Amino acid sequence: MTTKTNEQAHSRDMAGLLFGDLWGYAPSPESTDHVRYAQRYGHFINGRFVEGKDHFPSINPATEEVIAEFAAADEAEVDQAVQSARAAYAGVWGKMKPAERAKYIYRLGRLIQENARELAILESMDGGKPIKESRDVDLPLVAAHFLYYAGWADKLHYAFPGATVSSIGVAGQVIPWNFPLLMAAWKLAPALAAGNSVVLKPAETTPLTAMKLAELCQEADLPAGVVNIVNGAGRTGAAIVKHPDIDKVAFTGSTEVGKIIQRAIAGTRKRLTLELGGKGANIIFEDAPLDQAVEGIIQGIFFNQGHVCCAGSRLLVQESVAKEVIQKLRLRMESLRVGDPLDKNTDVGAINSRAQLDKIHELVQSGIDEGAHIHQSTCNLPSRGFFFRPTVFTEVSQSHRIAQEEIFGPVLSVLTFRTPDEALKKANNSPYGLSAGIWSDKGSKLFSVAGAIRAGVVWGNTYNQFDPASPFGGYKESGFGREGGLHGLKPYLEVR
Repeated sequence: MTTKTNEQAHSRDMAGLLFGDLWGYAPSPESTDHVRYAQRYGHFINGRFVEGKDHFPSINPATEEVIAEFAAADEAEVDQAVQSARAAYAGVWGKMKPAERAKYIYRLGRLIQENARELAILESMDGGKPIKESRDVDLPLVAAHFLYYAGWADKLHYAFPGATVSSIGVAGQVIPWNFPLLMAAWKLAPALAAGNSVVLKPAETTPLTAMKLAELCQEADLPAGVVNIVNGAGRTGAAIVKHPDIDKVAFTGSTEVGKIIQRAIAGTRKRLTLELGGKGANIIFEDAPLDQAVEGIIQGIFFNQGHVCCAGSRLLVQESVAKEVIQKLRLRMESLRVGDPLDKNTDVGAINSRAQLDKIHELVQSGIDEGAHIHQSTCNLPSRGFFFRPTVFTEVSQSHRIAQEEIFGPVLSVLTFRTPDEALKKANNSPYGLSAGIWSDKGSKLFSVAGAIRAGVVWGNTYNQFDPASPFGGYKESGFGREGGLHGLKPYLEVR
């Protein structure tokens, strides 16, 4: 058979796998009848919920309906939270035996496990991510982080042999909207294990599960003031960052805001860790297991609607297999189910907010205007809510905005390369340096390329795999400092 005939036969075989209209998925919605939450929240300060003012709505991005209203903390309320944290640190938490602190952190982890179903539903309602991701990825990792760091609380002298370690005081933490509860766990667990107290601000579009976490802090009998949670937008976050009695600032979010924070604390004694944006390169070599690699591409860019700082949003494919990979990818995209986040069959849920959806539309249009070729899945989108079709751009050049800027949505830019050196140059041609993926059946190539990529996290023959014992963080405009593992303790400790 000729090459052309082979390709035609292959295309017929691949098309046959779609099954046409012969089969579909019936709706399988997760029940919400057991979920409980208030219609209005203030803040959690000194171990109790307090009233606030200037309430703003949190909207379900799948339905555009208001879930609840949340108060926006001003400087006075932030000061109250910081004073509460300082009193708890000086009076109770900082003096408590590490083994006793571990019990509280472990108790929080167990309570999260016991309430995992309700928390997963609330996470999907408030953030738009598919319930199967909230249930099977986020919540297990949330609990695992608390349990992991509970184990470190009384072993800090083993963590840094030969050194004297002590806590640093009060940590101010500002977290994003893409993984609300998981980012809270990433921040809270190591800070508490190190003996610090905390003032945490969740994102203004996803504050609901942080308030439920505050309820669990009460249920765990965590000493009052050890964890304080204030709601609000940028003004509230700025008040935390600038407060003179904050010893450590931890921020996860956009590079632009990270730069503002760094300028704000310059010349102060405050410590800082920043986990910022990314434009991860997912590199497919010609000797890679292509079917496995295609699943890794899907996982790398469409997981959580692409709302992942380490998303593999740049696909670098070796020219000899580019056509086959793109064909397989387009076919696999057709099987993705976009829709109700609470439907257990949904693969791609709702975009977090109208503002983020508008940003995605603007960057996608820039790709079209600059000459890239767009391909989108043919799925039907719900009539209400903030949804966007899984999208792939080919014929992308390095100068295109979609190859340089973080889109933070289900949009993939495909570039090709001929040699490993060219792949490395393209992978490193980015202002970011957070993550990368490498696909090859040769271990020596995996290690060689991984060592030359300027990224904090590099996966080999997989993507978006996380573990509480593994550090996470980036270089360049992706920030500095590490979260997770032993490395995640150090920013919260004085090591002498």
